[in-house]
Amino acid sequence: VQLQASGGGLVQPGGSLRLSCAPSGAYFSIDTMGWYRQAPGKERALVATMTRGGMTDYGDSVKGRFTISRDNVKNIVFLYMNNLRPEDTAVYYCYADGADYGLDRFTSWGHGTLVTVSS
Repeated sequence: VQLQASGGGLVQPGGSLRLSCAPSGAYFSIDTMGWYRQAPGKERALVATMTRGGMTDYGDSVKGRFTISRDNVKNIVFLYMNNLRPEDTAVYYCYADGADYGLDRFTSWGHGTLVTVSS
């Protein structure tokens, strides 16, 4: 399963962006989808995830500013980022896990989309 993310770019502090991510390839089901990010010199960290059932998990630094949503029919995941700060600058990676048609589990990562928050 390949993940294609889009929506990154340059935004001023206080601005907003929307990221989206969609899978391609064959799979039986996708369970959890979400986003992680990696800033320069730092480890990859949780931004937000959502299960098929709608349970969400957010990183502490984005709570109240970012919202994750998901289209369970098309398995597209969105990340709405509001009140962006310079410290949100990072490469954002889409994530998904699920099962293939052999019912083996898989974990997939997108190639990453750069978000830069700067005036």
